[in-house]
Amino acid sequence: MQNLPEIPLADYQYDLPDERIARFPVEPRDTSKLLIYENGTIKHDRFYALPEHLPNNAFLVFNDTKVIPARVFFYKSSGAMIEVFLLHPEMPSRIINDVMQQTHFCVWSCMVGNKKRWKAGEVLTTELRINNYELRINAEWADVENNWVKFSWESTSGTSYPFQPPSFAEVIRALGEIPLPPYLGRSADAHDADTYQTVYSKVEGAVAAPTAGLHFTDGVFRKLTEKGIRHDFVTLHVGAGTFQPVKVLNAVEHTMHSEQVVFKRSLVQHLLENLPDIVAVGTTSMRSLESLYWIGTKLLMSSLKQRTDGEHFFIEKLMPYQAYNSLPTAKESLEAVLKYMSAYPLDELVGETEIMIFPGYEFKICQGLITNYHQPGSTLMLLVAAFIGPQWRTVYQVALDSDYRFLSYGDSSLLWRADGVFN
Repeated sequence: MQNLPEIPLADYQYDLPDERIARFPVEPRDTSKLLIYENGTIKHDRFYALPEHLPNNAFLVFNDTKVIPARVFFYKSSGAMIEVFLLHPEMPSRIINDVMQQTHFCVWSCMVGNKKRWKAGEVLTTELRINNYELRINAEWADVENNWVKFSWESTSGTSYPFQPPSFAEVIRALGEIPLPPYLGRSADAHDADTYQTVYSKVEGAVAAPTAGLHFTDGVFRKLTEKGIRHDFVTLHVGAGTFQPVKVLNAVEHTMHSEQVVFKRSLVQHLLENLPDIVAVGTTSMRSLESLYWIGTKLLMSSLKQRTDGEHFFIEKLMPYQAYNSLPTAKESLEAVLKYMSAYPLDELVGETEIMIFPGYEFKICQGLITNYHQPGSTLMLLVAAFIGPQWRTVYQVALDSDYRFLSYGDSSLLWRADGVFN
């Protein structure tokens, strides 16, 4: 590991007045404001005009994860409420998509509110209807120390289902509540089930939305198609760690939580065909794409002779900052991933990333970034500062002075890389 510079958190703070936090979305969603930053120049428009500000050869990458109703409430006979917030599955698999299709039980790592009132061995139950059938949902401790909760479900009409057993995805859709970011200071309402999802959300598993994509509409996609701008999707299941505040003075010491990411073979091929004109829609897409580069780098460094599903697909927080004699180009790294997926063969590759992008990071894949405005002193603020350099302060001050709305339901920006150098 090279000697990392200190990243003083105080250097990435700014004053965000409470009234500038957007607590509800604009409607229609593509009428939000859009700030365009490139080479020190700032322009303003509405989001529906985004295609006009993209070059014809831009290739957009979206995160198609779908937010699940991860907040689940159980009530004890005493009336005490136990809140269970799903974080990450543990059994029978850690692969989120597989667990969402389970039909009998699953175990999740959770945050548990009022935990002291829930004793080991105590089963919490609730009943609900799915497809006109009555179900009993059970929750019990699988591992109290690690906050692992086992969920199981059964028909109340007998020992067997009079229909095909529902999946956990169906159960949680009927049982849970969409979690909103804590800084919104309100509970989810009926509208949030729609407005806190992107129009292209598909793969259930996130506990927070990839909010840069909330501005896109079918109309914006039509304009992109008319201009010949192509796109594809990655899946990164956004975790609750995205809201974890940075509490250390040196931001490099912040503990990053890993998030599961899924790359399809077709995406890797499309990236190769469109280098270096890649635009990430959101910080989650950017973290995914940059992690993909490092997966390819790991594969090239290891000379694999057999299939692996382990450490090669886990990107550690500080892997990019190690001292390397040389590194592959983006093309070489992506070719290594494609070669691996073709050899075994794999239509998709599932990995985990805890990559932390802060000033000093050398971007490998992404040229442009579409993103909202982030919390002061957050890891996402560090990512933006790494991408456009010290001018982030100017961009944010202009946005504040121009009455832009901030955070998850806020307005948008189109940012272009500070260095403009591509592999």
